[in-house]
Amino acid sequence: MIERALDRAVRGLMICLALVFIAAVCLNFANVVGRYAFGRAIFGADEVQTYIMVWMAFVGAVAVTWRDAHLRMDVLVARLSPPLRAALRVVELMLMAATAGLVFWQSVAYCLQMAQMGRKSDAAAIPMQIPHSAVALGFGLIALIALWRLARRAPAGPAAGPKT
Repeated sequence: MIERALDRAVRGLMICLALVFIAAVCLNFANVVGRYAFGRAIFGADEVQTYIMVWMAFVGAVAVTWRDAHLRMDVLVARLSPPLRAALRVVELMLMAATAGLVFWQSVAYCLQMAQMGRKSDAAAIPMQIPHSAVALGFGLIALIALWRLARRAPAGPAAGPKT
């Protein structure tokens, strides 16, 4: 049941990302029309589009991770025995959780630093913690996905084993 709810959440996330992408394309179109038809560009449009793409990349990575669709070089792994593949998957999830957790932690610290300094983008005056928080959100959710999958692989305890 939780898996289905998370699947629906990821589907909703993908719809949101698609809508944001459409908004970025519309902003780009409006900027081009303004620039070439009226001689006036939308100030900060390029910057906003860049930040939208950053959000799409890092938050989109969450959906890729949930669907287990990231690129792999698994020619050798496919030839391993099922127990070795399962062990390698556990190691992979542990490394993913640790690495994503570290990036999350560092990104949160950086976002807080940007907020404390009151740093804003040059053209659109967007608070810089907003675009940088995409990294924290993306990697934080990736770490949670890896931990969720590790927890599902863990034995339930002594009661779950065969009784002797």
